[in-house]
Amino acid sequence: MSVRFRIAAVLSALLLATSGVGHVVVSKVEHGVERVDPFAGLRDRPDGDPGLNLLVVGTDTRDGLTEEERRAHHLGGEGCHCADTIMLVHLSAAGDHASIVSLPRDTLTTDPEPAKLNAALSRGGPEAMVSTVEHLTDLRVDHYLEVNFVSFMRAVDAVGGVEVCTPRPLRDEKSGLDLPAGTSTLTGGEALQYARARSVDATADFGRMQRQQRLLTALAAKALATPAALPAAADALLTSVRADRGFGAEEMLRLAEVLTRMTAADITYASVPVADRDHTHPEAGSTVLWDERGAAALFTALKEDRPLTPQKRPTTATAAQPDGADSSLCA
Repeated sequence: MSVRFRIAAVLSALLLATSGVGHVVVSKVEHGVERVDPFAGLRDRPDGDPGLNLLVVGTDTRDGLTEEERRAHHLGGEGCHCADTIMLVHLSAAGDHASIVSLPRDTLTTDPEPAKLNAALSRGGPEAMVSTVEHLTDLRVDHYLEVNFVSFMRAVDAVGGVEVCTPRPLRDEKSGLDLPAGTSTLTGGEALQYARARSVDATADFGRMQRQQRLLTALAAKALATPAALPAAADALLTSVRADRGFGAEEMLRLAEVLTRMTAADITYASVPVADRDHTHPEAGSTVLWDERGAAALFTALKEDRPLTPQKRPTTATAAQPDGADSSLCA
């Protein structure tokens, strides 16, 4: 089973396993999730297309952290409440394939003014985030899901920590990450450092997106392996989830059920093709420029409800996984 499939399958299985306690969990989702309306003021939106498009946003906020935790995990200052992780999930109309596309947070946007994509959330909330993504992709967003990274930190602690493996040491002075080579069990705070690290190597955010995917997989797998911890993990996650009013518990569970019926070949992970990873803009600073032709082809495929062609894996472990996770040490 591919890493890409495991991410989607394990996360959807976590939803299903949590739903095993029946109407109690449904009630928690309905009453514990903060509701937002990211579509109310939008104008000139793209036409709807077959299937379902879900915008998933992970936010950089430190709400709920103690001063001791801030110091221990290099989280000084105030969080920007900007989008730290941005993914667009497309589920086909027939429910027979899904595509998960990562959007680089430093993508240059020009509507209404030059800025990085992640700033849309702090500038205008979920409404601005949806509007900006729709403008960039020409895809209509059907549902919005926002998660505070601190909730993942609490969920990791709730399941007793998660394991990650790296064949070489990972050190990042800015986030405080300091992992030896081999397998390490991360506490919630260490997992947050692992997810936030941007200076591990030259790949910056692109490597960080891959580490975040591994962390999600590790958290979901550990939760499933520790059934007694599922309620506490679910509670931790629900403390900071925001979703549109139409994305209720029943809709979430239906999505999870569809995903778990899919095979590895039915789910494809992709990143937006990039022309320049370090484009200097006089107003926005260092930004990411998309490969316009490649990006247009990617989003046209989603708009037409076609499966994406799996991206070719780089031939070297270093290129495929910047911190070397494909090494035999982590097999």
